[in-house]
Amino acid sequence: MPSASWSAPSVCCLWRTGGYLTWPYPFPALFFIVGAPLFAALVWFFFRSPNSPIETDVVGKTIVEVALVVAAGATWISLGHPAVGLVFVVVAAVSGIVAARRETA
Repeated sequence: MPSASWSAPSVCCLWRTGGYLTWPYPFPALFFIVGAPLFAALVWFFFRSPNSPIETDVVGKTIVEVALVVAAGATWISLGHPAVGLVFVVVAAVSGIVAARRETA
């Protein structure tokens, strides 16, 4: 059961859940705070976006999408919110199946 101080913004905020700022040295934390989402966005742009400069087939696009979604879900789980991580993965899987059926039809 969530505590009385639980709210949706606190779930989405890395500072409230610990996250990168709990590292003993702030220098690598700053790289991960900026670098991890930037890396995910670049991978998405190069391999999965509709206007990607690199042509990939359906299998390649699926591999990239699954890797990014699983990484995001694992991040939520490692931050101490397994329910959010599992719901995120399930919603992304259903959304991916619907989008894949539209894309291949």
